[in-house]
Amino acid sequence: MIDARQPAIAAETKPWRSAGTRPFISVKNIVKRFGDFTAVSNVDLDIYKGELFCLLGESGCGKSTLLRMLAGFEQPSSGTITIDGEDMARVPPDRRPTNMMFQSYALFPHMTVEKNVAYGLLREGLSRAAAYERAGEMLRMVKLEKQARRKPDQLSGGQRQRVALARALVKKPKLLLLDEPLGALDKKLREETQFELIKIQESLGVTFIVVTHDQDEAMTLATRIGVMKDGIIEQIGEPREIYETPNSRFVADFIGSVNLVEGRIDAVAPDLMRIQTEELGPVLLPPQTGYTRNQQVWGAVRPERWALSRAKPEANPNAWQGVVEELGYIGHMSHYRIRLDNGVLIRASQSNRLRDEDPISWDERVWISVQPAAFRVLTR
Repeated sequence: MIDARQPAIAAETKPWRSAGTRPFISVKNIVKRFGDFTAVSNVDLDIYKGELFCLLGESGCGKSTLLRMLAGFEQPSSGTITIDGEDMARVPPDRRPTNMMFQSYALFPHMTVEKNVAYGLLREGLSRAAAYERAGEMLRMVKLEKQARRKPDQLSGGQRQRVALARALVKKPKLLLLDEPLGALDKKLREETQFELIKIQESLGVTFIVVTHDQDEAMTLATRIGVMKDGIIEQIGEPREIYETPNSRFVADFIGSVNLVEGRIDAVAPDLMRIQTEELGPVLLPPQTGYTRNQQVWGAVRPERWALSRAKPEANPNAWQGVVEELGYIGHMSHYRIRLDNGVLIRASQSNRLRDEDPISWDERVWISVQPAAFRVLTR
């Protein structure tokens, strides 16, 4: 029987924060070249048992190639991959403690759902009774036991996705690799399925690595995210860390929406730091270490950190005037584009829960301000 009591990685544990904890998967200096093209370049990555780790990036950044190397479908040009303490260099795909779920799902159209799930077990020589018993357990877990006798073309997209997941998990892999697993679903079904995927992963305790280009999906699913660009991992961190403290302009711009201003550090003092920017003029920040005068930096501000008001804000040096050029209402949030007096366009957001009966609207002249601590200073 499948033991559904095994907990996934506990939220409070976070072994990546503890020095000396052995990773379940260790990728060291991995390089993959296809002729003169380097798809993956010197990647180091540790993933811990029970994680739901997301590799996030644009098409062609190397994330699927890295996943295929973990599965054994591609061989590294150099570097090592270790899974559960075993070097995978000479281990073929069918001998690795992994399984892979593809975006296409690749279900057999002539087989029933039950047969699709049991197929891999039967190929391995498991008895028909045992294979179908385990397939039934997995179908109950993904809530498809009533569809066991149907064919794939009689299922919805979300149901086919769950059949593919059940088939991938029925062999009890230690590691499940998912390549854009929700890419074929519409937006609403995709959002619902994300939470189902989390519940299944938590109930089984299997380590998941998910490849996706969807930032919202990665932020929803992941214990941690690795953001990839041009074959390298730009940053690894928990979703909140990636969003609130990006380490580069690329990560700041790729994850969510951001306002970026370029400037040079004009003053560094015990009580403040000032950046002289072309877009906003002088910007005051809290004191920070590690920076020097005249150093080139970029200031990043998320849209929701801006405050809008008709009256000039008091005691906030970071305030500018402009006109509401665009306004988008999407229910829980309103998105503004404010054209400042110097022509710079600022993106700001407000929760509609906080709006009064006389909300700021199109063509209004407003003050837009941000607290010094809301600026994230980037050096690259």
